[in-house]
Amino acid sequence: MPRFFINTPLNADLIGQSMTLPDDVTHHWCKVLRASVGDRAFLFDGAGGEYTVTLTHINKKSASVKIDEYDPINRVPVFQASIGLVMSRGDRMDYAIQKATEMGVSQIHLLTSDRCQAHLKYERDFKKLTHWQGVAIAACEQCGMNIVPKIIAPISLDEWVATCQDKLKLVLALSEDKPTFDKPLPKHISLLIGAEGGLSPREIDLAISHGFMPWRIGERVLRTETAPVVALSALTILADT
Repeated sequence: MPRFFINTPLNADLIGQSMTLPDDVTHHWCKVLRASVGDRAFLFDGAGGEYTVTLTHINKKSASVKIDEYDPINRVPVFQASIGLVMSRGDRMDYAIQKATEMGVSQIHLLTSDRCQAHLKYERDFKKLTHWQGVAIAACEQCGMNIVPKIIAPISLDEWVATCQDKLKLVLALSEDKPTFDKPLPKHISLLIGAEGGLSPREIDLAISHGFMPWRIGERVLRTETAPVVALSALTILADT
């Protein structure tokens, strides 16, 4: 069944009741996917859990559903991962946010750094935050995660590493050191990932001075858009073994 995010709070008290779908969901489900009365779908509001609904009415401008049941499933990892991601240009950010969401990231803090070539300077630039949040929402619709990760407006890398309080903090860096991971993994984990030019030696030293462990995954240099999904995949495997 298709899944749709709606920006309207849902709760179990709505089971058995009817509701009008938002315009964007009506368009996608009824016009793009050509749904018919009686078809079913999942709705989620990003706060947790999902609702099974049945399409009961369609006209040219709107559609309504009956809310059938609630499932508290969230499909998130056993740990909550936060990524400090230095902004990059072009489609790299879309890819990184999409794939990190599919791997269950909890939140992504956008960062500026010594080698950052992407900045949000003007009002039009900050519209990218809405776009990137939409990328995360679409990824949740696709992958089945019901808690939408937050895409947080950029701050400096220096500020982020100084305020990060998670128990396990990792900086992806070209290091010969191999960190030892205690089992089970802690509930809260932070990952620091640089942009196209990587992190500067100063930034890596700063992160280490604030309790981050350097982590090199394999022998190859990962691109900034690849690093989040590889790191989260590795942590998921570690958590499950």
